[in-house]
Amino acid sequence: LPICLFTSLYCHIVPIISLYYTPLPYIINVILFSLFSTGTSVTRVTATDADDPGYGNSAKLVYSILEGQPYFSIDQYDAVIKVALAGMDREMREEYLVVIQARDMGGHMGGMSGTTTVTVTLTDINDNPPKFSKGESLYEFTIPEDLGIGKPGGRVKASDRDIGENAKSTYRIIGGDERDVFEIITDGQTQEGILTLKRALDFESKKNYSLTVVATNVRSSTTGTPFMDQATVKVSVEDADEPPVFSKSTYVFDVHENAPINTAIGTVMARDQDASRSLVRYSIDRHTDLERQFNIHVDDGKITLAKPLDRETDNWHNITVTATETRNHSQVSRAIVAIRVLDINDNAPEFPTNEELFLCENGRPGQVIETISAVDRDNPAHGHTFHYRLATPTNANFSIKNNLDNSISIVTMHNDFRRQKQEMYFLPIIVTDDGDPPMSSTNTLTIRVCGCSRDGTVQSCNVEAFVLPIGLSMGALIAILACIILLLVIVVLFVTLRRHKNEPLIIKDDEDVRENIIRYDDEGGGEEDTEAFDIATLQNPDGINGFLPRKDIKPDLQFMPRQGHHSGPNGVDVDEFINVRLHEADNDPTAPPYDSIQIYGYEGRGSVAGSLSSLETASSDSDQNYDYLRDWGPHFRRLGELYSVGESDKET
Repeated sequence: LPICLFTSLYCHIVPIISLYYTPLPYIINVILFSLFSTGTSVTRVTATDADDPGYGNSAKLVYSILEGQPYFSIDQYDAVIKVALAGMDREMREEYLVVIQARDMGGHMGGMSGTTTVTVTLTDINDNPPKFSKGESLYEFTIPEDLGIGKPGGRVKASDRDIGENAKSTYRIIGGDERDVFEIITDGQTQEGILTLKRALDFESKKNYSLTVVATNVRSSTTGTPFMDQATVKVSVEDADEPPVFSKSTYVFDVHENAPINTAIGTVMARDQDASRSLVRYSIDRHTDLERQFNIHVDDGKITLAKPLDRETDNWHNITVTATETRNHSQVSRAIVAIRVLDINDNAPEFPTNEELFLCENGRPGQVIETISAVDRDNPAHGHTFHYRLATPTNANFSIKNNLDNSISIVTMHNDFRRQKQEMYFLPIIVTDDGDPPMSSTNTLTIRVCGCSRDGTVQSCNVEAFVLPIGLSMGALIAILACIILLLVIVVLFVTLRRHKNEPLIIKDDEDVRENIIRYDDEGGGEEDTEAFDIATLQNPDGINGFLPRKDIKPDLQFMPRQGHHSGPNGVDVDEFINVRLHEADNDPTAPPYDSIQIYGYEGRGSVAGSLSSLETASSDSDQNYDYLRDWGPHFRRLGELYSVGESDKET
């Protein structure tokens, strides 16, 4: 029994399958290109026979085709399968089944046979061009004029009988009017050409378009030239309801500041381009005019002034005007209106700041204190020209110098400026512009006299600084003040320590003194003294006030001294003094309850020597002359002036 083997010219060898007494088909797949000629070898099959090849014809094999004619043939001894029919087309039939028989005994009667099946599949080549499927290659589309840019307006497709990469095509527009309006792109999934817009359509300007579209295979054909097909695409534009169109996208108008209300600024215009020609109504988007400074006529689009304008506040106003169809309120268009505010001369020039100017005491006549220039909020077309003059025609202290560049210099007239004489000067200056009409204002400069160093550096502008030693720096003043404070602190500490040292020592004991015996040496009145005081005072002898009598509490009862008894020298009533002190001691709630001795030092009200004060010297009858004090120097000159009084002062 012969066993058939498959040996492909293009594929691997198929494994051997043993055939038993009953021959079974052996299926073999072969892929064959669809472009070939007659006699082209397809594959080779080989059969083996287990019989002894040396014994007669038992192992001599002969091959034949049982099925597959007239497309294929086989060599009966070599077992090579060949193409027997030319012009096989994959697009007509893609797969063929070829049954091969191997027979031993040289093919004679009585021999045994085995079969196998070879499947031949034709592979695709690019032998078919793309072809538009529509009759006569004509496509017609209707596209609305409001179709967005890049949006699809229609699809075309060229079919290709090939498959895979051989069937892929690209599309492009090669002819027609207004090719810059449309473009065509290829859908990689469906292999369709998608017609899209490159710019917006306008039904009112053009209603129809005609384009020539070409579909070309990506791969070259078998002949080397690309396959292609072309079609005509006609596009009809459908009218759509569009919003009104302004005559300009941006309007620019001018208006003078402080113009009266209802002044006409300008007019905007919009039209409905549709065939219906709907009327248009105008309005201002109040989000762009929050202060409602402008109005617009609803029918004719005239913009008027609703509030006065100030160029110095806002010199430009940008508002948005809307135009709406009366027939369809959803159709709205917008335009920007820029309003420029023109300047008029409505602001007077003035100095920019009110800062003080500084003048040195040791200055010289003709010295420039400061150079200053006025500012004007207006903005004339040819610039500013300011005129300066003093408010008073004559000024003995200062003058102004025109620098011919809209600035002036403040110049001193003399060098007799002293802080002790006058600390501050005020210089009013009138500034006038050259507008129509001219505007003017009076500006007062404040000039402060200061002490300066030799190089003109300002050191101090306070009047008190005049009495300080010349050359005394701020660091030296701080050091002197620190020393004075330190001395005051030392004096306070010293006095505090002395007061603590003079206070009597009070025995403090936390134990209860109720059962203790408190002994004190005095000659009291006996037990009667204990009837008028509280025992708690003895139990807490070191209370808040201690044993020392307080002198800061005034007795409730004012003692009225007796007159005319025990008068001492110079008319002093000693009894009165003693009675007052006794009454104060008796009514002092902080005094101890026991008898005590109070000592008072009293020297009387008069003195044999009389008053030693010099305050009453001026009122005495002395004719002493104090003019000699003026000769002692500037420090005693003021003292001599105080003691030297004239006859009119004495009478006063």
